[in-house]
Amino acid sequence: MSEPHSRTVVVLAAGEGKRMKSSLPKVLHPLLGRTLVGHVLTAAGPLTAARTLVVVGHGADQVRDHLAAIAPEATAVLQAEQLGTGHAVRIALEAAPEVTGTVVVLNGDVPLLRPETVAELVAAHESEGAAATVLAAEVPDPTGLGRIVRDGAGRLEQIVEQRDATPVQLAVREINAGIYAFDAARLRDVLGKLSTDNDQGEEYLTDVFKMLVSAGEPVGVHLAGDHTETLGCNDRVELAALRRLLRDRVNERWMRAGVSLLDPETTWIDVTVALDRDAVVDQNTQLRGGSVVGSGAVVGPDVTLIDTVVGPGATILRSHAVGAEVGPDASVGPYAYLRPDARLAERSKVGTFVEVKNSELGAGAKVPHLSYVGDATIGARANIGAATIFVNYDGVNKHRTVVGEAAFVGCDTSLIAPVEVGAGAYVAAGSAISNDVPPGALGVTRAPQRNVEGWVARKRPDTASAAAAERAQRGTQGAPAPTSSASEGEAIHGTAASVGGTPGAGDTATE
Repeated sequence: MSEPHSRTVVVLAAGEGKRMKSSLPKVLHPLLGRTLVGHVLTAAGPLTAARTLVVVGHGADQVRDHLAAIAPEATAVLQAEQLGTGHAVRIALEAAPEVTGTVVVLNGDVPLLRPETVAELVAAHESEGAAATVLAAEVPDPTGLGRIVRDGAGRLEQIVEQRDATPVQLAVREINAGIYAFDAARLRDVLGKLSTDNDQGEEYLTDVFKMLVSAGEPVGVHLAGDHTETLGCNDRVELAALRRLLRDRVNERWMRAGVSLLDPETTWIDVTVALDRDAVVDQNTQLRGGSVVGSGAVVGPDVTLIDTVVGPGATILRSHAVGAEVGPDASVGPYAYLRPDARLAERSKVGTFVEVKNSELGAGAKVPHLSYVGDATIGARANIGAATIFVNYDGVNKHRTVVGEAAFVGCDTSLIAPVEVGAGAYVAAGSAISNDVPPGALGVTRAPQRNVEGWVARKRPDTASAAAAERAQRGTQGAPAPTSSASEGEAIHGTAASVGGTPGAGDTATE
């Protein structure tokens, strides 16, 4: 009799997956936030198994490294020569002779398997005191799959592979999902009796069932509620089909939880993502990794978020973000790029064609367009004019720039780090600032403008420009010459208008 609370999970992950045509082991191919084997290990999680044994072979080192990252409690067992599923399970149990109770065998390429289904399989197996229980499924097209053959009383008689099936058996649509629960002692006994006398010269785990039935042992069949859970993956076409199925499952779950997905068919959400009620996700959007979207936030269309946190009420439009934080009611895009450690406080704005890296924007701060912000701290309510560059790299080291609260940086400015623009300070448009600007001061580095009269006529004669200039000059002949009351200092350093205007005019120019 099995010990219900002593469980061991064996995951078969040694195959090469030749039809994938990839240098990456099949079980390491990604699928909406986890690898294939990562999905399988997650499905086994609720069993609270005493041990998890993952049989590795092809690309063993890669699979071991991946297991160390996602499931350090799992033990990799090497199947140096792949001699069949029965051989793989035997190798696993030989590596763990202390195993008793229930042994659950899972294939590493069945990523849609639900934890609930695995738990139900094991519960049925243990409650019935079965020697073995197979997970079965009713499928529309069983071609290529092992058939569940029952006797007249509906009990399992044998599992027959496609190539060995009779015409009557080929018509059976109940198939073997390749997922099993065994009593450890009985399994050990029959594994030692498996033969390689078959077309493939391998030890088939499915032969165990015929042996147990012949010995009069109790063998069960548990039918999965949804056959798509049992689908495996052998090539890129099947992987894409599984991705679509999982997308639909994930999207349905979020919509039923109160999230609006405006176009579910073009919305791809990793299984590791979290969304709050009343979040809105528009079309052509990918939410990946550990991304989180808060209540009332609007993401999309045409947005990719990777490991990015979006606060309640924020909006992100046609933008790409990696490892960023977007605060409540903040605004991003269109066509913005938030790189790792970009942190936007509440009500801040990163606008069109703006790139932000390793920088913080304070509450209400704005970088509206065409700017690069790298390694910077921008204070609350500061305004960064269009085409401003935070010059953070000197060719060897990165340096930091600080822009104080409510500071105003005019358009087409370079802030050459390390440098600080004080609270409430202004920087004149077109400046290259390499020295600190004190709080409340105006920083400007522009040279005086010089007009060279008649240059076009002398240097570009017979051009459209020369003709237009000549017509304009004829039209202004006799007009009074312009006068100005500006002092020389104002002409050189700029009035408020030349810096970017009064706060109202400047906001208009840079928003």
